[in-house]
Amino acid sequence: MPSSGRGTGESCVQKLIMAVTGDETATTGDMPAYQIRTPPQAVVMAASPGTLHSPQQLAEEATRKRELRLMKNREAAKECRRRKKEYIKCLESRVAVLEVQNKKLIEELETLKHIYSSQTD
Repeated sequence: MPSSGRGTGESCVQKLIMAVTGDETATTGDMPAYQIRTPPQAVVMAASPGTLHSPQQLAEEATRKRELRLMKNREAAKECRRRKKEYIKCLESRVAVLEVQNKKLIEELETLKHIYSSQTD
């Protein structure tokens, strides 16, 4: 009988844990000490204020950014209008198909009404 008071099952489990984790503290039953790592600091990708030297350069940069934003906005608006036209064409074709289907169903209903009324007479 083991002197530690543990059964053979517990020591086998601890050896298995030690083998899987590679942690020697598993044999003693102590919990391994984990260190909490702080995430790395974010990298700033924007240009620092020291790189732009004059108010004229700041104004040129602002103008360039504005023009780029306006150009992107124009492209997005153009794409939006194209998608809207495509969507409307799809709806119009669907309406045309449904109108034809509705007309056929109305004709079929009239035919069935006529057949039913002639049979009951």
